[in-house]
Amino acid sequence: MSLYWPYLMADYYRWLEYSVIVFAVIILLSSIDDLFIDGWYWFREIRRGLSAKRHYKPLLPEQLRLKPEQHIAIMIPAWLEYDVIASMLENMVKVLDYRAYTIFVGTYCNDSATITEVERMRRRYKHLVRVEVPHNGPTCKADCLNWVVQAIFAQEAKQHISYAGVVLHDSEDVLHPLELQFFNYLLPRKDLIQIPVASLERNWYELVAGVYMDEFAEWHGKDLVVRESLAKTVPSAGVGTCFSRRALLTLSAETDNQPFNTQTLTEDYDIGVRLAAHGMHSILARFPVEYRVKSATWFGYGKARESVVRMPLCVREYFPNTFRTSYRQKARWSLGICFQGWAYFGWHGSLADRYFLLRDRKGAVTAFVAIFAYVLVAQYLLFQFAYMTGFLAESYPPLMATNSWIGILLGLNAIALTLRIIQRFYFTARTFGWEHGLLSIPRMVVGNFVNFMAMSRAWKQYLSHLIMGTRLVWDKTMHDFPSSDGLVSERRKLGELLVSWQAIDEKHLQAALDKQSERHAPFGRILVEEGWLTEDILAEAIAFHAGLDLTSISEEEILAAKHQLPLELSIRWRILALPDGDEGTIRLAMASPLQDIAQEQVRAALGYVPQQFIVRDRDVTAGLRLLTEKSRGGASGARHFDANVPLLGDLLVERGDVSRPAFEQAMMKYSPERDGLVGSYLVTQNIISEDALQWALREQQQRAARGHAGPVEEKR
Repeated sequence: MSLYWPYLMADYYRWLEYSVIVFAVIILLSSIDDLFIDGWYWFREIRRGLSAKRHYKPLLPEQLRLKPEQHIAIMIPAWLEYDVIASMLENMVKVLDYRAYTIFVGTYCNDSATITEVERMRRRYKHLVRVEVPHNGPTCKADCLNWVVQAIFAQEAKQHISYAGVVLHDSEDVLHPLELQFFNYLLPRKDLIQIPVASLERNWYELVAGVYMDEFAEWHGKDLVVRESLAKTVPSAGVGTCFSRRALLTLSAETDNQPFNTQTLTEDYDIGVRLAAHGMHSILARFPVEYRVKSATWFGYGKARESVVRMPLCVREYFPNTFRTSYRQKARWSLGICFQGWAYFGWHGSLADRYFLLRDRKGAVTAFVAIFAYVLVAQYLLFQFAYMTGFLAESYPPLMATNSWIGILLGLNAIALTLRIIQRFYFTARTFGWEHGLLSIPRMVVGNFVNFMAMSRAWKQYLSHLIMGTRLVWDKTMHDFPSSDGLVSERRKLGELLVSWQAIDEKHLQAALDKQSERHAPFGRILVEEGWLTEDILAEAIAFHAGLDLTSISEEEILAAKHQLPLELSIRWRILALPDGDEGTIRLAMASPLQDIAQEQVRAALGYVPQQFIVRDRDVTAGLRLLTEKSRGGASGARHFDANVPLLGDLLVERGDVSRPAFEQAMMKYSPERDGLVGSYLVTQNIISEDALQWALREQQQRAARGHAGPVEEKR
């Protein structure tokens, strides 16, 4: 046997060389495809930079708001989403800068935990509708969506309205305030509007989740841009997609009122292809906005960094962070796009359409080629190691030197790989910074192994379906949603500061945190209302904690600047404008630092964000009452600047007639000039009942009489 051993190894090495040639050719062909996409993208960018962009005036957020609001429906399919759906809905309602929308959440009759959470939110938000799928789940996402669409059409008939667009979201999505404004601007001219999808930033060591950061940054930053440019159409990403009413009616008419295909696991990809067949206009809509992001520390050192990133308006979410959940999710995508898409649609459309279908489906082969290439490289290195250590007496010619054209082939692949790394680094770094750009290089290897396992699972499931008749089922992906732990942490830090000042004790701190979760009242107000803290010390602590100065205000200062900040912004964010020198500028007084969205709206109104100062909450209350009375012609006098009478909204929240988040969301859309009295506005919007309003007005009168504050009008 030892006599034949060198010959056997030589034969094996020869087959290794042949395998290298085969896989190198396949990799080169795939690389040429990728390089074509890269080349077209940069050619388009250069051409636009020299022509269109030089004369192009970018769309501004103010222009979006000029178009009257059309009714828009948001549909969210929910199966076993009880752990994230409430947080997602709360965040959505709080964030969206839009009024004419309705949320439809589809649940299954055998998913009681999710039903309970959605019902809890429905009692809080009047514009939320729960749609129950009348049979047990899980079925597939398309089935759930079809029932939701029927509920949307039924709501139109019931309310005598028409939804101009229907937006598709998942229960892990984080939305931008301008999303519906942007869709409203484009409707009904476009039939499918897809905004980019991006991963929320992950820690440096979360390699699997980091792959999604890299892939979506490049896919939606470059590949879909090229696809729209060449094929004049884009597929839906399954989230952040707005369908025009005409699109849903057309699809419903051809499929017995079931616009989404229940026979595929990627109904989003399917519906994009079908709309293109009807000649409907689909676009990847990119509208630059600013995001304030907090980046995690690197290697556990240093403080978390906050920065403002300018990027296209997009849907952000957390993607799977474990190897198993990731490849199972991608297996579902591969099964729907590569196999079911091929079975249902074949090869149709223009040459560009067929090219992108081929590009979508090539992963059925290339996912294996990449891993086999790693195996070949490992074997070649083992041969070299064995020769260097003397285990093999005979040396073998290097692969690069076996033939001149093979050397050229491998050299071209090396160049193509370098370009791929540069592209991945650029698009990841553009969104998440150069550190993640560097990490995207090793994460490419991780991604190849995830894709290999995903495609292996997809092949197994599809072949089992063809041969054994096995049913293809919706493989559920568990979702994460950004928690409010950061907010709780900030409150605890403020509380710990108060404890260190010996203003409160640890027992009262924990009690206030617990009550805040129950009552949704401001943390500091609970401490004051319970008698555990004076308002003067609270204001001083908030100022110290936020790094802002503490100030006092007077009626004369409030009246002097009453026309320099829109009253609706003052009421919405509980801020008061005060004179700041003789140059016509103002400073802002508030009981707590402004949120990011509040700063954006103040900047939009003034062109700058004034310096912030902290005052007592009761002074803000009195100042808002004074401004409201003056706007309605109330008499002047110091009696109006009185902090002893709570505002209408505070009384309603205190008694439990409305939750704090629901009230604040309603006030986000309130305009004194348009909506009149706050109480009447709340009744009209079905936020409170008429009885609750009358009780609050009587309570205000009684407290005013006890505090000798004079007559009280209906206020916030």
